[in-house]
Amino acid sequence: MILKKFKWPIYHIFVGLLAIVMVYPVIWLLMSSFKPSNLIFTTSSSLIPDPWIWSNYVTGWIGSSGQSFMSFITNSLEIVILSTIGAVLSSAFIAFGFARLQFKGRAIWFAIMMVTLMLPHDVVLVPQYIMFSKLGWIGTISPIVVPQYFGVPFFIFLMVQFIRTIPREMDEAATIDGVGKFGLFLRIILPLIIPALATASIFSFYWRWEDLMGPLLYLNKPSAYTVSLGLKMFLDSESVSNWGAMFAMSIVSLIPVLGVFFLFQRYIVEGISTSGLK
Repeated sequence: MILKKFKWPIYHIFVGLLAIVMVYPVIWLLMSSFKPSNLIFTTSSSLIPDPWIWSNYVTGWIGSSGQSFMSFITNSLEIVILSTIGAVLSSAFIAFGFARLQFKGRAIWFAIMMVTLMLPHDVVLVPQYIMFSKLGWIGTISPIVVPQYFGVPFFIFLMVQFIRTIPREMDEAATIDGVGKFGLFLRIILPLIIPALATASIFSFYWRWEDLMGPLLYLNKPSAYTVSLGLKMFLDSESVSNWGAMFAMSIVSLIPVLGVFFLFQRYIVEGISTSGLK
């Protein structure tokens, strides 16, 4: 009885301390964005800025190399939206094939797809770069966006698990009514896997928004740079780095990510739990 009485306070204290540890880097980043650049690391043990430098946000928003930070956000949004549309729709189409269609070697192809899920992305960077270079895509967003239209293994696996929970009787009823395979996908399966589509969309948004390696390899003009490259431009190995402006714009770059998370967080839980990945 005594143990039960003290159980919940101990639990809340433990969770609260854990939350502070998890959130502390973000709080440190936020408070450092108001410090002078030359004092950020010398006063890193103190959270409160002295003095408060609000101009870091103005300087950061002006950007660098003649490009405002708004142009970096616009470029990132273009890549994120195009990539997410391609990744989600193509993955749903491929998942429908694995989950509902019978074809020769289906198990083998699915196993190969699962192997690619475990393949480190770094090992394909060089061959991909050579291939895209021969296609003349370097300097454009095509190497970042186009591969997303051929399916993403994690999304395919997620949606296959989701589609397998849908009763096959619905397929049979639709087939009796004269609906073909493509109509079955568009009119029956696609509307029923909206939680999985939303989950995949959110993950795709995060991955493309924070991606540094892809834009770093394939984009060679500041006018085409994304947010991650825009933040990197505040650091200069040959002169003084503007840490205050970089931290300020790092906070600004978190706003779309946090907005998407709070708007669609219930879809993440629903999509993953229904797919049996919990």
